[in-house]
Amino acid sequence: MKSKSRNKVVGDAAGVPTKKSGSRRLPLQRERNIRSRISRPFVSATFAMTVDGKITTRDFGPVDFTSREDKLHLFRQRVLADAVLIGHSTLKRDNVRLGLPDDLKAARLKRGRIQAPLRVIVSNEGKIDSQLKIFRSNPAKTGPILIFSTKRMPRKFRSQLRGVAKLHLSESEDVDLAEMLRSLRRDYKVRRVACEGGPILFRSLLELGLVDELNLTIAPYLFGGADAPTLTGLSKEFLPASVHCIMTDMRVVGDECFLTYRIKKKR
Repeated sequence: MKSKSRNKVVGDAAGVPTKKSGSRRLPLQRERNIRSRISRPFVSATFAMTVDGKITTRDFGPVDFTSREDKLHLFRQRVLADAVLIGHSTLKRDNVRLGLPDDLKAARLKRGRIQAPLRVIVSNEGKIDSQLKIFRSNPAKTGPILIFSTKRMPRKFRSQLRGVAKLHLSESEDVDLAEMLRSLRRDYKVRRVACEGGPILFRSLLELGLVDELNLTIAPYLFGGADAPTLTGLSKEFLPASVHCIMTDMRVVGDECFLTYRIKKKR
């Protein structure tokens, strides 16, 4: 079945508004938003969910409910990125390497980029199993690994993980996500981050105004259940403020719908 597209042109590639010559001074909050996005990477999140808004089942087990096209869609987002970001819980559940197929690595090399993006793991407690698949891959081929955690990471895990990843441990109880993104931009020259979840990390980024784009695949299934997480997890609390999304693209391939939204920033 041929795909149907609906496209709208909105701003530049990163969704960052520009100040036109001779225009009035931008409102203070808007200027702060622009400066914020210059000092940190553009963050694009990618999720798949069912028709009733569930991203997995109530037991949080790995669920493969999307098509091959959706898998390719996820790879395309990784190809565009300088870093792939994932939360510890999602990494543990899915046990993924966050790599790319050889043809897409070659495409990156042809464009003068390293063959695979950085792989970034976020964990407040830092109890990350060093035997996960991501640590058994060759960093030269699948991308270096960075871990952002805190002083809560036990010494045993620090010792095990230092041999397979670069550790960034803060003195706080929780990872400062805004500072993490600034560090990626400042220290690793990362301009675009592909966030692959999970919902807790995504919600935290949303609440801080750190998400610029959302790629959402709607799969033709219904899971039901109040205990099955949505995009923003299982929290019964509303977001501190509603988040306005502006659709920039829509494709229908088979029974799946691929949506792209720009996250409208507060002014």
